Amino acid sequence: MKMDRKAHGVALAVGTGFLLAACGLDVKPDYIDKRGDDYKYESDRAAEKNNSIFGGESGFNLLDLGKGKANEGGGGGIGVNSYLWRASLDTIAFMPLASADPFGGVIITDWYSPPEAPQERYKMSVYILGRELRADGVKVAVFRQRLNGGGGWADSAINKDTAINLENQILSRARQLRVARTQK
Repeated sequence: MKMDRKAHGVALAVGTGFLLAACGLDVKPDYIDKRGDDYKYESDRAAEKNNSIFGGESGFNLLDLGKGKANEGGGGGIGVNSYLWRASLDTIAFMPLASADPFGGVIITDWYSPPEAPQERYKMSVYILGRELRADGVKVAVFRQRLNGGGGWADSAINKDTAINLENQILSRARQLRVARTQK
């Protein structure tokens, strides 16, 4: 008996459903964890708890490819430390974002001119370097330009302590977020 395309697709979908059910995966789309901005599926929470979608610590984890337990604050859906990520976004919230990559840990702002100095503009890149909350886990690069007489923008030197001060602000905010989370 020959199956048409539609029947073949239905059979494939049903077979896949049975396969997933046999693995014991829960594919419910209901959110269960609503602390802060973290929303996790029940299956994600089980994977974090057991470090494997198949159970146990030695199983295969689709999220970190079997590298072991997720580091504190890393989370299942983000490639970097979630406290550093949120703290970075909080710290530079006054600037417009050009791009943000939570898997690679890169935040790039667009140019921003402070109201008190319209002849200057700033741009930042924030790099989150790992999944652990560590003092060397964040790097900030700050760029400054000044308006020249011809109406164009020219690069200008910036105090080297500016980037260090921003890194320290991000780390302080990350610690605050972590403490707030552990006190819940």
